[in-house]
Amino acid sequence: QAIEKQMKICGYKSNVDVVALYLARQGLRSIPSLSQFRRLKYLWINNNKIQDLTFLIKNYYLTELYLNNNELTDISGALKHLCSLQILFLHNNELKKLGKTVKELKGMISLQTLNLFQNPLAYDPDYRLYVIYFLPSVQLLDRKLVTQRERESALHLYNPKRAWVMQSIAFGKRVDTSLGTTVGSSRCTQPARRPIMPSGHEFGNNTNKVPFEDPEDAVLVRATTRSLMEFSSVDWNKLATCQERRLKNKAEEPLEKLTVQFR
Repeated sequence: QAIEKQMKICGYKSNVDVVALYLARQGLRSIPSLSQFRRLKYLWINNNKIQDLTFLIKNYYLTELYLNNNELTDISGALKHLCSLQILFLHNNELKKLGKTVKELKGMISLQTLNLFQNPLAYDPDYRLYVIYFLPSVQLLDRKLVTQRERESALHLYNPKRAWVMQSIAFGKRVDTSLGTTVGSSRCTQPARRPIMPSGHEFGNNTNKVPFEDPEDAVLVRATTRSLMEFSSVDWNKLATCQERRLKNKAEEPLEKLTVQFR
């Protein structure tokens, strides 16, 4: 009856026309399947007594879903198919398992706004960083913008190896070298045979335009001279931040620069 009432209010003549449904504050404990509304994009079911979400199984086009202020204890298997969802309100429910809840939302690559506060899971000490790391598309979490500093903290907490790699910035450049030059301890594989160059050919100088006897030699020479690379990286974890330098909380350590050359 609530659905039929809303369809009359909005002037919808058929199920195909239904794009939005407002079923908030109706005292609803359950809702029949909404699969007949295939084009449904906006749905308000907040401030009811809903405990089960199986009625959403066919509503793939939903972009905004308001489920706050209900009696939900578990959303497993009910929302993961909503890949177009951009706004999801789940605050003030009874969701207790953080990992299980976040796992259900991982497929929502378009999700930008998410509310999970006033759920038991939100009292986990690492709750916010956990959500930020495993749901990277979320820009606004619990009515608060996700900052770059929070993303970095989440990365350090849940993927320290990747955080270390990202902080080790490398600088690369091409190194000019002659054919047959051995470069330090680099893993450089020298050609098995030396290319036969035409007489009068100056290596690295294309002004003569004298063809090679074997076309493969020309390709080999060009590849050998242009593919040698030199990378230098620095461990930025050892560099004190501006705040640490002001407070002198971290002793200055000499930076170690690692340079690697390879083909």
